[in-house]
Amino acid sequence: MGTEGDDTPLYPGRVVEPNLLRTPILDWYAANARDLPWRRPDATPWGVLVSEIMLQQTPVVRVLPVWEEWMARWPTPKALAAEPSGEAVRHWGRLGYPRRALRLHACAQAITEEHGGEVPSDHATLLGLPGIGEYTAAAVASFAYGGRHAVLDTNVRRVFARAVTAVEYPPTATSAAERRLAEALLPAVGAPTWGVAVMELGALVCTARSPRCADCPIAGSCAWRLAGKPPHDGPERKGQTYAGTDRQCRGRLLAVLRAAHGPVPKAALDAVWDDAVQRERALDGLITDGLAEVLDNDTYQLPR
Repeated sequence: MGTEGDDTPLYPGRVVEPNLLRTPILDWYAANARDLPWRRPDATPWGVLVSEIMLQQTPVVRVLPVWEEWMARWPTPKALAAEPSGEAVRHWGRLGYPRRALRLHACAQAITEEHGGEVPSDHATLLGLPGIGEYTAAAVASFAYGGRHAVLDTNVRRVFARAVTAVEYPPTATSAAERRLAEALLPAVGAPTWGVAVMELGALVCTARSPRCADCPIAGSCAWRLAGKPPHDGPERKGQTYAGTDRQCRGRLLAVLRAAHGPVPKAALDAVWDDAVQRERALDGLITDGLAEVLDNDTYQLPR
């Protein structure tokens, strides 16, 4: 495995000296980083954790106002844990994938009850929190506490796939080879800044659909660009549809429940979606997922 300053292959068939990537990316980030509240020096570990959950599959522009509302309402895990889980769902707004709100509420309870209200700093302990996976644990341990961890989100994986392995997109699931590569590129000092710098490059320049190679600080050493930008040779990557799907139906039903501060009659839910079969399937799904409750008088509400 390559180390700083040698020319050992970091990936089969590709030789990269780590600083050919690190230095220009870090310089680019210093000049182009977005001012996001969860990156500021006064950001709390709880604020970082909330941001990481909200940012999953959701762009920054949608997350910012909801994150700010959440942090004003629930500045600590204890504050959120004291509320019913339905309030987390209510204030999740239109971020989508609302089960993430339930996971955050469960995290807040676990942090309050098992960790004295303090977000753990240890990677392994973070993994033990409800709904926290490898990526989120690494991100919180790194960005909130300065730990040295490889943080592999979709943007980082895409940058490394193109710059080092000469492929347009990384595999669907994170591979062992990707993890080895990320660890090899991780600097001994300043790992959190490196992690967020690569993430920012992927979000703003090395984007999935329209990469701005002319603005990329590592264009001169990018394996994919030097190879002529070979197209992805795996299964076609299709954008997710939304209109008419069960997800849209669930969103409509959940919007009714979020707007109400008490039980909602079935007729109010029936009115927002015409397809009765799909509507009942979506409603059953919300109940199964713990996002809604049915009461004895055939009314519905957010979980208590």
